[in-house]
This record gives sequence, C-alpha cells and structure tokens, in this order.
Amino acid sequence: MVFLLHGEDSFRTRLRLGELTAALLSGAPARSTDLSTLAEPRLGTLLGITRHDARIDTAGAIMLSGQAQGLFDVLDEPRVVIVDHAEALKDLDLIASFPREAALVLVSVERLAAGRARRGSQRTRAPNAPAANLLEAVEAAGGSVERIERLGPVDVPGWISARARLHGVKLEPDAVGTLASAVGGDTERIEQEIKKLGAYASRATVTAQDVRTLVSGAIEADVFELTQAVVRKDARTAVATLDRLLADGNAVQQILALLLWQFRVLLFASAMRSSADAERMAKAIRSSPYAIQRATAFARRVTRADVVHAYETIYATDQVIKTGRAESDVAALTLCVLDLCGVANADLRDMLLVEAPRR
Repeated sequence: MVFLLHGEDSFRTRLRLGELTAALLSGAPARSTDLSTLAEPRLGTLLGITRHDARIDTAGAIMLSGQAQGLFDVLDEPRVVIVDHAEALKDLDLIASFPREAALVLVSVERLAAGRARRGSQRTRAPNAPAANLLEAVEAAGGSVERIERLGPVDVPGWISARARLHGVKLEPDAVGTLASAVGGDTERIEQEIKKLGAYASRATVTAQDVRTLVSGAIEADVFELTQAVVRKDARTAVATLDRLLADGNAVQQILALLLWQFRVLLFASAMRSSADAERMAKAIRSSPYAIQRATAFARRVTRADVVHAYETIYATDQVIKTGRAESDVAALTLCVLDLCGVANADLRDMLLVEAPRR
C-alpha cells in the first residue's frame, strides 16, 4: 500500500497523516474525514511506525523498515513507514518494490509536478520507461494520491470556529472574523493563536478586542474594514472605523501606511485571474494569497483611476502631516478618509500649494 500526501498546508497535512496512520494501524478505512475536528497527532506514541527523512536516509534504509526484521516479528503486525520530504527521494524504484505487507506513506509539503494521469495532453509514457517524478511513480504503483489544499478565504472562519470548539475556546462572531482577517489561511498560526486566546480568556468568551490586543496583524483587519467602507463610499462607517482604530492607540502614520498598502493589494487583486495569479502577486508585494483573494470582491468596484486618486490623496496627507500644514495629524487623516469616500471639499492636495507654516 502506497500513499502520497502533498500540498502546501503543513498543519492540515499533519492532521491527515495522523488520521491515515491511525487507520492503517487499526485496519480501518483510510478515507479522509473532516480535518477540522481532528486533534494534532502524536505519532511518536504509536507502535508499528517508522519515520524517515528522504533528504537524509537512503532508499535501502527505508526499504529495510518495511521488511520483517527477525524471528520475533509478528507477520501480520501492521507496519507503517512514513517518509517526510518525499520530494527529495531519488530512487523512485523503491515505491514499486516496497514490501506489500507494509504501508508506505510519502509526505511532501510543497507543490509537486503533475503525474501523467493529470497530463492528458502530453504523450503517454512508454511501458518500461522509468517514472519521471514522484507522482508518476506513485500512480504507476497503484498508490493513492491526496493533495491537501490551502484553505480558501471563505473556508477560514469555519475552520477557526471548528478548531476553537475542539480546544474548548469560545469566540464571539466578530472575534472569528477579526482573527480570520489577521491570520488568513495559515492553519498552523490559527492553531497557535486560538490556544493563546483561550489561555488569555481563561474560559471567558474571546472578543474581537481581545484578538486586536493579542494577535499580531489584527490592525490590518480593521484597516481592511476601513478600506471596504471607503470603496463603498460609506463615509459614516469609514469615520467610525477610523475613530475605533485611533481609540485603540494606533498611530496615524501606521494607519496611513496600512491604508496605502490595502489600495496596493486592491490594485493587484483587480488583475487576478486565478489562484496561481494570487500567489505570484502576493510574492511581488510581499503579501499573502489570502489577502489578494480576500480583496478580489472589492477590487471589482475599483478602477485604476480610483487607485491613482487614492495614492495621490494618501501621499498628500503624508506630506501635510510631515510639514505641519494641518491643524492636527488626526484631522488630516480624517480628511483623507473623507476624500477617499468622495466627500466634497475634503481634498488635502490644495494644502500642498501653500507655504508650510513656521512654528
């Protein structure tokens, strides 16, 4: 039996690995269930498991782990051999020749090249030709291939709620949304933040304010809410959100910088056509695919002219603040938000035409 788990979500891959291994050892069906309900596995406590790292261990050592070791081995005792970083496996013939009395579980936490079954447009491989990559080798051996996909933006709140229930942590609905916006689809970090919030709340219900206080990046969620209001031209909501950000102690320049960054994300999101585009754009602006995908719905309402206007307005606000032309930094930022919402006579660019006051 050969299994390949691959994908770029390391935490969910670990959950599936624990589920699959437990099923193989017990003889239960190996099909996947709802990963959000599974506790993180402790494979070191289970008997019958041998673990290898393909970057270090040889094919011979991996093969030996799948074979009966001596007179005292129980022949029908289940054995599971796990190979981490399977993409580094050089001797792919190992997969076809692995002992059938043991289960071989290959794990790769990265995107793998498609096997021939997924490349119908390419020429069929000759019967005796060696496998070109890991996926082809597993398919040729009749193995099972599972890709652990990253969570999409719409799936993140449900995952957070499920993990919170698993750990006995109560989250307000607003807290779920704030945490989702702050951490995105990073399931490893979601797990850590939920445990941290649960310890902080000590059986009390976690609020959105708790998330803003404890979770790094939560301010970005609030600035995204501010950006949404600006895109909708909802001045009332935008000013209320800005007031809350300021009341929470966030600096004017920090809010202004994040607002500029959000419009940059909107600019890139407006050009997105696929998930692959989201990954490339995220790398280009040092963001995350989640942030790009999350902004896509609002990006459709934004034209390039809107983004240019936003850049000019934010730049003018920055210059007005730095040269002391406004009555206060807060007043300048408020006018900036109103201008972005399309409110008349809130344009700060006129202030740049006059001489800065001498103080």
